[in-house]
Amino acid sequence: MLDKENGGKADALNAGIIMATHVLFCAIDADSVLEGNALLRMMRPFLEQPETVAVGGVVRIANGCRVEHGRVTEIGLSSNALAVFQTVEYLRAFLFGRVGWSALGALLIISGAFGVFKRQVVLDVGGYRHDTVGEDFELVVRIHRYLRDHAIRYRIVFLPDPVCWTEAPETLRVLGRQRNRWQRGLIDTLKIHWRMCLNPRYGRIGMIAMPYFVIIELIGPLIELSGYLFITIAFCLNLINLPFFLLFLTLAIVLGTVLSVAAVVLDEIAYRRFPRLSQLLKLIAFGLAENFGYRQLTVWWRARAFLDYWRGNTSWGAMERKGFAR
Repeated sequence: MLDKENGGKADALNAGIIMATHVLFCAIDADSVLEGNALLRMMRPFLEQPETVAVGGVVRIANGCRVEHGRVTEIGLSSNALAVFQTVEYLRAFLFGRVGWSALGALLIISGAFGVFKRQVVLDVGGYRHDTVGEDFELVVRIHRYLRDHAIRYRIVFLPDPVCWTEAPETLRVLGRQRNRWQRGLIDTLKIHWRMCLNPRYGRIGMIAMPYFVIIELIGPLIELSGYLFITIAFCLNLINLPFFLLFLTLAIVLGTVLSVAAVVLDEIAYRRFPRLSQLLKLIAFGLAENFGYRQLTVWWRARAFLDYWRGNTSWGAMERKGFAR
């Protein structure tokens, strides 16, 4: 047992890594619980491919589930709309985004909520950084950079079947703080490792993954917010071709909805996590509804993070949780 003063998440993780004695360590958030076989399944890539240095598992929303003695005993959906929106969002991000990046060999993110790492590799790169709010993202990018700089063969993979259940924010204030912090962590990490972007030395990481994160994840919210402002001004000045605008809007909504619905259906086909048809229909409905308000809120929170980052805001913000005691 290790007892130390509160120095933040990165400091606590580093202390645990130093005290650990085994080849692998697992990083998991305090507001999360693992399924019984999750760690066992995370071991498979390390056994099958010895060059594996890190494995990420899927994170699912526990709001609405029954949790007893540290185990999810009944899967459900929350009555809180924000939590359901995040359920759809997480399904899409993990089952499409991270599965794809892992297959491409260009996975840049292992969620801080659930990841297993080779201890010596993390020690070699210097552990988690104390001076960023995106320490999980930054660590994975730094591992890529270090191992490629030293011409060491390695694999960083994502598995969709080891499950970690986490509690999602249920108020706009807390959710906004979380997304603001995620975006500031993204800004900071891409700033620290900007030399990797479009650098052939880093292979798919430098030529595909880093440019994608810069254009889509970093600049994307600013472009989308600018688009909303431009359309509003253009409507006021009667500069919009209404039929073309409605067609474009419809296509955008359909594309977003198809991705969300496909993630829900894929999850049902592969894992059958939600036992009732009403739950699946609810998720599909929220996949459509997120285009009208929820998406715009997340864009605003992420765009505002640029201002907070410029002001030097390095705080996590209060992340109130109800806990699993209920």
